Amino acid sequence: MKYHFKIHKEKKGYWAECLELDGCVTQGDTLKELSENMQEALILYIEEPKDSKDMAPLPNEKIKKTKTIAEVSLYPKIALSFLVRRNRLKYKMTQKQAAKAMGFDNIYSYQRLESSKCNPTLDVISRLKKVFPEISIDHAFS
Repeated sequence: MKYHFKIHKEKKGYWAECLELDGCVTQGDTLKELSENMQEALILYIEEPKDSKDMAPLPNEKIKKTKTIAEVSLYPKIALSFLVRRNRLKYKMTQKQAAKAMGFDNIYSYQRLESSKCNPTLDVISRLKKVFPEISIDHAFS
């Protein structure tokens, strides 16, 4: 899952704004520092408070990398947890309802899927696809 940052050069460094995420901006003295800061800004933006009903938009796949537009990949674990939460909210389900629909004995097993600590087995991925058929696991790894 790749988001796009427009890079701006200033007299003493650089700053960048994410084209898909309003208010997601960062800066750096060097391009290397800017690159690291874009990754961090993206993670902080996507990992919004878990009790929030607001969801960040998905990346715009029509935007292409250029000299001034950088692609920043979201770590797969964070991307997957973001997609799981996004689909649960789309279906207007609570975590408890999603856990039950997936056949989990307790809510904690489901909550791990919405955290960056998730490392689902193929069985869990299969359960995800049954409850949220349009979820694209491939999207988390692109």
